[in-house]
Amino acid sequence: MAWPNPFRRKTDKTRTCWGYTFELTSDHLTPEEVEPLKHSYDVLGEECLERLNQISPLPRSALPRNNSQASSKSSTSTSGEDKNTAQEPQRDLYILLRDNASADPKLNELWTEVNTIPEWVDWNQIARGQDVFYRYGGAAFTGLAYQSLLGGMGAARVVETLARTGGFSPKVARRRLFETTQHILQCTRSLASIQPGGEGFASSIRVRLLHAAVRQRILRLAAQRPDYYSVEKWGVPINDLDSIATIGTFSATLIWLSFPRQGLVLREQEIIDYIALWRYIGYLVGCPTEHFETPQKAKASMETLLMYEIEPTETSKILANNIIRSLENQPPAYASSDMLVANARWLNGNELSDRLGLPRTSLYYWLLVAGQCIFFMSICYTYRSIPYLDTRKVSALRKIFYTIIVESKYGLAGTETLFNFKYIPEYSTITEMGESAQDAPKSTGVERRNLKALVIAFGVVSFASWCSIKLTTGLYQAILG
Repeated sequence: MAWPNPFRRKTDKTRTCWGYTFELTSDHLTPEEVEPLKHSYDVLGEECLERLNQISPLPRSALPRNNSQASSKSSTSTSGEDKNTAQEPQRDLYILLRDNASADPKLNELWTEVNTIPEWVDWNQIARGQDVFYRYGGAAFTGLAYQSLLGGMGAARVVETLARTGGFSPKVARRRLFETTQHILQCTRSLASIQPGGEGFASSIRVRLLHAAVRQRILRLAAQRPDYYSVEKWGVPINDLDSIATIGTFSATLIWLSFPRQGLVLREQEIIDYIALWRYIGYLVGCPTEHFETPQKAKASMETLLMYEIEPTETSKILANNIIRSLENQPPAYASSDMLVANARWLNGNELSDRLGLPRTSLYYWLLVAGQCIFFMSICYTYRSIPYLDTRKVSALRKIFYTIIVESKYGLAGTETLFNFKYIPEYSTITEMGESAQDAPKSTGVERRNLKALVIAFGVVSFASWCSIKLTTGLYQAILG
C-alpha cells in the first residue's frame, strides 16, 4: 500500500502515476525517445531462430494449435498435456545453438556474444545480487506475482501480445507462472548457474529465442491479415521497450514499489547488486542494457513506463482476473480469491486495481495482508541483521523454492521446461475470462499465518503501550511525590 507523504515537497517536475509519486530527471525518457523502442527488437535472435528452424524444423505436433479457451476444453489438465509432450522428443534450441555455432556465421555471432562477458560484470556483485532475491524471498514472490505480473497487465500494448498466445487462460496461466519462476530460480540458484554453460544461462538463451518465435509468428499472421495485429498501434511484438519493461518488473518494480509497500527498504548496496544481476540477465535475453547501468537509470525507466505504458484495457481486465482465477484455492498456499485480490490491491493501489476490474474486498482481508507485511518485515529485518542467520536463510530458501516450484507435484512435477514454443498465436487463438474455481480450499495456511502475525503484532504493541503508560505514570508520581 502506498502511504501519502505529507512532507513531500512538490515541484514542476513532480509526477504521480497510479499512486506513485516521483520527480522527473534527465534519466527519464521522453515520448519521442520511447516511440522508436516500440519498433526496434532483437534482430540477431530472430535471425538465429530462422537458422535453427532450418537445421531442425519444428515438429508437426507443434504447428499451430489453439492454446486458448478452446484448447483447454479438450485438455482437462496440464498433466495430460505433459504426458503427450513426454512421448515426443523435445527440441532444445539452446543445445542446437551450441552444437551448430561453429558451422554457421550467424549462430556463431550470437554464441560469441552471449559467451563474451561484458566488462561491467563483476561476478562477486552478481552473486550478492542473487542473495538479495532470497533474503526477501516471500515478499519478492508476492511482489512478482501480484504487482510485476498482475499489475503489469495494465500495459495495454503488452497484453495484446500475451492475449494472442492464449497462454493466460486460467487453466494455463498457473503453469506459465511456474515456468517463469523456474527461469528466475535457475538464474539465482548459484553463481555457476548464471555463468556461461550454467542452467540459468541456458534458460535465458532459450527465453530469448522463444521471444523471437512469438514475434515472428505474430508478424507473419499480421502480414496475411492486417486486422489481426496492428504494428503501427502496438509496435513490434516483444520489442526493446517490452524487454526493458520485463527486466524492470523483475528488478526496479520490486525495489521501489513492491518491497516498500510491504514495509521493506533495501540497503543501497543491495539495490546496486540486484540491478547488476538483472542487467546481466537482460544482456543474455537480448534487452538493451544501458537503461540499467545505474540504479537511478533503472528507477527512471520504471517510472517512464508508469507514465506512458500503463493504461488498462478490456483485455487487461481479462488477463488480470484470469491470473487470480488460476491461483485461487491452489496448493501449496490454498489462498482464497479474496486474499489474492487483497494482495493485488495492496500492492497496486485501488486506482489501478479498479481499472483492472478487480473486485473490492472486505476489511478483514486488508488486515490479513497487513499481517503478512508484518510477518515479512519481522523475518527479513531480523535475519539480515545477523550474518549467520542470513546465510542460512538464503541457502535454505534456494532449496525450498526450487523444490516447491520445480520438483513438487504442486509445481512443475520435476519436469523443467525448455521454453519451447508451446503457446502458438493463431487467428482463432483468444484469451477469454475464465470462471472461478468452485472447490473450497483444503487449508488456509497462509491466511492463518497472516492472522497470527497480525494478532501477535497487536499484542506486542498493546503490551509496549501498557508498559510505556505504566512507566510514564510511575515517573510522574515520583516527580510529584
